[in-house]
Amino acid sequence: MMTKAKNPTVHAALSANAARLYDKSHVNVRPKDAATLIILDRDHGETKILIGRRHMRHRFMPGKFVFPGGRLDLGDRLVPFAGDLHPDILEKLRFEAKNGNSLARIRGMAICAIRETYEEAGLFIGAKEADADQRLKGDDWQAFDERQLLPNLDPIRFIGRAITPPGRTRRFDTRFFAVDANHICDRLPEGTGPSGELEDLEWHSITRAHDLDLPRITKEILHELEIRLAKDPDLTPQTPTPFFYMSGKSMMRAEI
Repeated sequence: MMTKAKNPTVHAALSANAARLYDKSHVNVRPKDAATLIILDRDHGETKILIGRRHMRHRFMPGKFVFPGGRLDLGDRLVPFAGDLHPDILEKLRFEAKNGNSLARIRGMAICAIRETYEEAGLFIGAKEADADQRLKGDDWQAFDERQLLPNLDPIRFIGRAITPPGRTRRFDTRFFAVDANHICDRLPEGTGPSGELEDLEWHSITRAHDLDLPRITKEILHELEIRLAKDPDLTPQTPTPFFYMSGKSMMRAEI
């Protein structure tokens, strides 16, 4: 088990952004676990990613372009799944997990990303259940259960982690996952998810996505993804994963 992040360096641009947005009245807000999923289409020429715009009615980041994702629900820890995360991914996800590092909670982060992808984009990352005892329960998973699907963790890859700096109204400890689009096993006919949280869901090249109105950390994760795909197109689980966090007044980039 790793004991510390490797190769920590100050990230000047993210440090400047953290300082610009710092509000001392929010300094003690505790980060909540969150997860997001980047879906990659690599079967039609240039790699494209699915990204959408948050509705303007949202109080948090209205109008920003983001990947499907959201906060971890307690129920995500209890959801049965098909396949499992690679052991190296499980180990990385457990590294310095601030809110608990049980395997149920760690797997729950990937399940959260899959759930949010259905709710916001209407896409199913799942596999047919083999055991009737593994049926999914609850409104969040009704559409999966109707299709006799379980969320499939096996193809999920871990590509980054970022903890929101202090001084924000909301802080998240976000795990960024990726999966190839050929693991989408079904989709809603509406072309979007039932939550209505994301509009203008479209496939964009990574180059084009950089021109959208992105949160600063999302832009950085995209940059990291582009480098990773060039060097490691299979997104090998053993490849070091970037981790962004605050140390003093500096935003650090390390590897786990």
